[in-house]
Amino acid sequence: MTPSDQTQLDAQLQRLHLQYLQSHYQSLARKAAEQQRSHVDYLAQLVDGEFTTREMRSIERRIKNARFPVRKTLDDFQWSWPKKINRAQIQNLLRLDFITTCTNVVLIGNVGLGKTHLAIALGHAACTSGHSVLFTTAVDIINTLAAAQSAGQLKRDIRRYLRPAVLIVDELGYLPIDKHGADLLFRSSASATSAPQSLSPPTAPTSTGHRSSTMTAH
Repeated sequence: MTPSDQTQLDAQLQRLHLQYLQSHYQSLARKAAEQQRSHVDYLAQLVDGEFTTREMRSIERRIKNARFPVRKTLDDFQWSWPKKINRAQIQNLLRLDFITTCTNVVLIGNVGLGKTHLAIALGHAACTSGHSVLFTTAVDIINTLAAAQSAGQLKRDIRRYLRPAVLIVDELGYLPIDKHGADLLFRSSASATSAPQSLSPPTAPTSTGHRSSTMTAH
């Protein structure tokens, strides 16, 4: 390959946004030649690298768009606290069947037991499985939609909460919510069956004196 041919190839790969191919085609070509690998094997290695790189970027983009306050997974969850927790049931949620079946998930318990951690962990799992996720709080939803309603933009702003495949609502019940706020909150997570899944984890006192975390699926 002449220098001009290489320059043209690099420009074409850059324009096609094939970053992995552009960065690795020369080194992998040398290695393929040394190992006497076929052209098809060489091409397969390039395509696999490009695919993996794009998948990782997509996952990172979904995690960033989810706006998690911190990154949490079940790997760092302390199963010894709380002492009473259905571990098998929680781990079964990682199958993410609640998304495909449009089922809500509600986590109820006292403060500091890890409800938000579990909700974020499930949201993280959803991101890695290709689902869009949004993490927010009940108060944020109410304040945002109340302001949008006053500005005559409620229909536009409510789509923000209906768009993701999974909606995580934290601190539900943490502060008292009036009827108007409750209506706005309901509208952000309840919709037609064609709407996305919604996962909400509230962490506020309930009538039983416990706090709850919920995941809702549309």
